[in-house]
Amino acid sequence: MLKYVHFKKVKKRLFHYLFETKKNMKFNKIPNTDLNVSQICLGTMTWGSMQNTEQDGYEQMDYAVSKGVNFFDTAELYSIPPTKETCGATNRIIGNWLKKTKKRNQIIIADKVVGRSGMNWIRPGEKETRLNKKQINTAIDNSLKNLQIDHVDIYQLHWPDRPLNVFSGLEYEHTETNDVVPILETMEAMASLIKAGKIKYYGLSNETPWGTSQYIKLAEKHNIPKPITIQNAYSLINRSYEVGLSEISIREKIGLLAYSPLGGGHLTGKYLGGKKPAGTREVLWGNRFDRYRTPNTEPAVKAYYEVAKKHNIDPAQMAIQFCIIQKFVTSTIIGATSMEQLKKNIDSIDLSLTNDVIKDINNVQLIYSNPCP
Repeated sequence: MLKYVHFKKVKKRLFHYLFETKKNMKFNKIPNTDLNVSQICLGTMTWGSMQNTEQDGYEQMDYAVSKGVNFFDTAELYSIPPTKETCGATNRIIGNWLKKTKKRNQIIIADKVVGRSGMNWIRPGEKETRLNKKQINTAIDNSLKNLQIDHVDIYQLHWPDRPLNVFSGLEYEHTETNDVVPILETMEAMASLIKAGKIKYYGLSNETPWGTSQYIKLAEKHNIPKPITIQNAYSLINRSYEVGLSEISIREKIGLLAYSPLGGGHLTGKYLGGKKPAGTREVLWGNRFDRYRTPNTEPAVKAYYEVAKKHNIDPAQMAIQFCIIQKFVTSTIIGATSMEQLKKNIDSIDLSLTNDVIKDINNVQLIYSNPCP
């Protein structure tokens, strides 16, 4: 009798694990691929930094997978803030976890190669990082070694090689220069990695409508693969993607991987009233995120916070779900420095935004249009 009761308990726990813990996750098929990704993607950039240890990363991955998340986003540059000492730390943490858990075949890995920068410690022997064939080949080999895998599912160009304001502001200041790696050279390098089996697909990141259109045009002209995703910032306080790129995403089937859906944590409301909680990036990272320090950041965040309060929903979950429901969004990348944050963020998948909530959100956007582009 005792054995029977014990068996029933084990069976009940197993049923709960298989069906209850994963039942609410939703997925999107990336067009023209065999990838079916969870609508929530696990961001990883703080693992191995001053904010999260390797053990923290393990705990986050374990929990996320138990909730149905099958999509991890990383980069050769991580952890953040970028330093010579921590470069590649996040990928090594993911690699160790994959080796330990043997779950590589359950996880879709999106990695990134850095664009043009003066961070030459990423490429010893080079004057600067560039998106040429030589450096892309070096980068993917380093990532595969650190991740302890034989291929990356989506290899993203972290930011363009050409001069461009990609991390703050809407202004475009044209710089006439011939010192730019041709987009076609970058594309051919990615195509060769696909042919070699080192990556399955590639994507863009921090890209513009013009840049994206060039990749599409050149892919058609030269019969080489086109990018399958674009990873750009998108949130309630930065809806600039909706102007131009959203239509490209839908018509060309190059979906958005939305990063910073919480606006660097501001949309949780934790910074309202000038608060700076200990251990947050506003305290630890100095002036790194000026994008979220504009005159209208505080009033816009406060207005969205009041919308959530009015409808009795969590402001962070409202912000994440707003990204998830957009037709041009393939997956929304969440990041967390604590398990409490992670659980709340993943649970946003269960939230439904009514028409009244959407109406109130759009009314705030009319008053405070993209305060943090």
